[in-house]
Amino acid sequence: MEKADFAIVGLAVMGENLALNIESRGWTVGVYNRTVSKVDNFMAGRGADKKFIGARSVEELCDSLKTPRKIMLMVKAGAAVDATIESFLPYLEEGDVIIDGGNSNFNDSDRRTKYLAEKGVSFVGCGVSGGELGALRGPSMMPGGNEKAWNLVKDILGSAAAVAYDGEKCVTWIGGGGAGHFVKMVHNGIEYGDMQVICEAYQLMRDVCGFDADKMGDVFTDWNSGDLKSYLIEITSEILKYKDEDGEPLVNKIVDRAGQKGTGKWTGMAALDEGVPLTLIAESVFARCISANRDKRLTAFDIFADCGGAPDVKIDEFVSDLEKAVFAAKLISYSQGFDLIKSISDKNEWNINYSAVAKIWREGCIIRSVFLDEIAKSFASGEADESLMFSSYYVETLKNSIGSLRKIVSSAVLTGVPVPSLSSALAYFDSLREKSLPVNLLQAQRDYFGAHTYERLDKNAGEFFHTDWTGEGGDTASSTYSV
Repeated sequence: MEKADFAIVGLAVMGENLALNIESRGWTVGVYNRTVSKVDNFMAGRGADKKFIGARSVEELCDSLKTPRKIMLMVKAGAAVDATIESFLPYLEEGDVIIDGGNSNFNDSDRRTKYLAEKGVSFVGCGVSGGELGALRGPSMMPGGNEKAWNLVKDILGSAAAVAYDGEKCVTWIGGGGAGHFVKMVHNGIEYGDMQVICEAYQLMRDVCGFDADKMGDVFTDWNSGDLKSYLIEITSEILKYKDEDGEPLVNKIVDRAGQKGTGKWTGMAALDEGVPLTLIAESVFARCISANRDKRLTAFDIFADCGGAPDVKIDEFVSDLEKAVFAAKLISYSQGFDLIKSISDKNEWNINYSAVAKIWREGCIIRSVFLDEIAKSFASGEADESLMFSSYYVETLKNSIGSLRKIVSSAVLTGVPVPSLSSALAYFDSLREKSLPVNLLQAQRDYFGAHTYERLDKNAGEFFHTDWTGEGGDTASSTYSV
């Protein structure tokens, strides 16, 4: 009986399409789903007459695989992954490989790498991005965990990965432990930011310029031929031009209440833990939160509808500035995302290759954008060692576009159109370039009420002082620490 080269567990959208992708590259693929009817339906439908081996139990799937077994889980993140792993362990042997291809938290992947190593089983936590079509045609993949295990499966998964315009595969080893899922998490956080910035541009064109959906679609089509060329800009144009059965734009009928699955929130939480200012992504998460409370917003509209301003812009100039503003905000968001990756990589000694990460995001994934080539070059040259913000590409681009971002945010504020992501990008930029921030006063306040101490410009760095501001507090100071 023929044995399978690889197995996919979980035949939902991503699992089913990834299985079809891998099989199309010449591999025999075993498939299993806890709901066995899904296996039967797949084998009789999209998997019919192809090199698939359908299994109706965990034991049957393990028996159908060549050794060392290579099993990829495409199941819901969290407890379901742990439960699935436990169900397989009795049937695995030393050297077998489990790959988690879901959107797992990187801390869970770090834990699973260690736990399975104790069992003699190797673990790979592999971020997979690209959605349904990406999984079918070629996703971007971000593997981490056990590097020896990756060497056993990289030919199979590499064959299924997206290919960039220069022929490079959009998959690379990220690092040990939870590194792969961490980079995928930040990818998703950047995705949140990209989508929110695009939505703010859409609202500005709709409410300030008065454009209809078709006109906005044309603008996004134009933008997709320049610096903003990317998957999300492309599909935004297509969405805006898509008509419902009655000929009206479908987008106008969709309820303005956003959902989320948690990866954006995780990114923000990781940034807070690390003390890395991830302002644009954090605002994009909060924007979804406020959208979800639609009833409260409708009440506020009834009360405060007359608190906005009247648009007063030159349309062509405004749209031109808006394109540059969106580009500037996106660049700032990517810089913040890579700052977080660098901070966590250094902390965990993952030695992540940031240029390689930018390269594997060039195709297959949701945030694929033409400017990722420039980001990859900036890291490869060493210009972005401290931050992408200081690379020559960023400096030149932001100097040419930040004025437009300033105009757009100003117009939005005066008109009353919310632009949390665009405005947070501008605030971050201005804070970063400010020689003297007002937190000298903040430090004085902290010392006044809590004896938290402060440093002085006329003394050595790292030397802390406390003042008895009221004459009643004495000389005792709080210990100095940073959370």
